[in-house]
Amino acid sequence: MRILVALLILLTPLVTQAHRFAPSALDVRALPNGEISVVWKTPAQATSNVPMLPVLPAECAVVSETPWFPEGTGKVLRQQWQCTGESMEGLPLSVSGLAANQSSAVVSVRPQPGVFFQEMLTISDPVFVVPSQRSLLDTALHYLWLGAEHIAIGIDHLFFVAGLLLLVSWGKRLVYTITAFTVGHSITLALVSLGVVTNPEALIEWLIAVSIWVLAYELSKTETKSRLWARPWYLAGGFGLLHGMGFAGALAETGLPQMHLPAALLFFNVGIELGQLIFVAFLTLVGAVVTRLSSAPWLRLAPVYVLGAVSTFWVLERTGALLS
Repeated sequence: MRILVALLILLTPLVTQAHRFAPSALDVRALPNGEISVVWKTPAQATSNVPMLPVLPAECAVVSETPWFPEGTGKVLRQQWQCTGESMEGLPLSVSGLAANQSSAVVSVRPQPGVFFQEMLTISDPVFVVPSQRSLLDTALHYLWLGAEHIAIGIDHLFFVAGLLLLVSWGKRLVYTITAFTVGHSITLALVSLGVVTNPEALIEWLIAVSIWVLAYELSKTETKSRLWARPWYLAGGFGLLHGMGFAGALAETGLPQMHLPAALLFFNVGIELGQLIFVAFLTLVGAVVTRLSSAPWLRLAPVYVLGAVSTFWVLERTGALLS
C-alpha cells in the first residue's frame, strides 16, 4: 500500500483539474427543417491563445449563430448549418486548435431520430466522417472504451478507490467493498442516464469531494475505529451512489444511442469496472514491490494526509462553485 504515497503525490498537482480533463464537446444533429444544429462547448479557461472552434464543412454554410454564453465551467456556442447533401452521411466534422491547445474533443452526431454516433477527435485523429448507423458490436466496444477512459481521467474517482484500498487492504474485504461501490454507482448511472432521476451536477461534484474527505477521516482514526472499519462496504456502496451520478454526467455529455441503449449503458459501466480493477491491481502490485524496499513508519499515514489535504481543497473549491 505504500506505493499509494508516491502515486498520490504524483497526482496531487492535478487535483485542481479534477473533472476538468474532460474534453470539449461538439454536438451535431439534424433538424426537421433540413438544417443542422451545432452546439460547441469548451472549457472557459483556455490553455492557448489559439481558439478551438468547429470547422465548417465545405458543403455547408452557417445560417444562424448565437453569441458565446457560460455554462458551468465552460462556454457554449450555438450554430445552425445548411448543407447541400440530402443526409449527414459522409459529412466531415473537425475542430480547429486542438494541436495548439494539446486538447481533444468529443463529437456526438445524431443524423436522424434513434441514430447516434460518438467519437473522440484528437491531434492524431482530428476528423470524424459521419458513417452509416453503428452496429451493436461497434457500439459495445466503443462505450467499453469510453468507460475505461473516463475512470482513467477521473482523478477524484481514482482517489476514492485508492482510499478504499487503504481502508480494507487486499483480501475478501476488498472484494466486498469494491463490489458494493460497483453496485452503488451502477444503480445511479443507469437511473440518471435513463432520465429516471435528475443530476444536480454542482451538488454531486461537491458531495463526491465530501465522500473522499470522509474516507480520509475514517482512515485517520487509527486508535478508535468506527463501525465503517468493520463493514466498509456500507461506506463504499453509499458513496458509490454519488459517484455513479458523476459518471452519468460524463456519459450525458457524449449521449446514448437510442437503437442500442442497453448495450451502450452496460458496456460503459463495464469499462469503468475494468479501469478500476486495473488501477487496484497496479497499486497492489507496485505496493508489494515498494514494501520490500522500505518499511519507514511514515509511509503508513502519508497517503491518508494526502487524501485529506486534496479532498479538503476540493470541498472548498466546489463549495465556491456550488454557491456561485
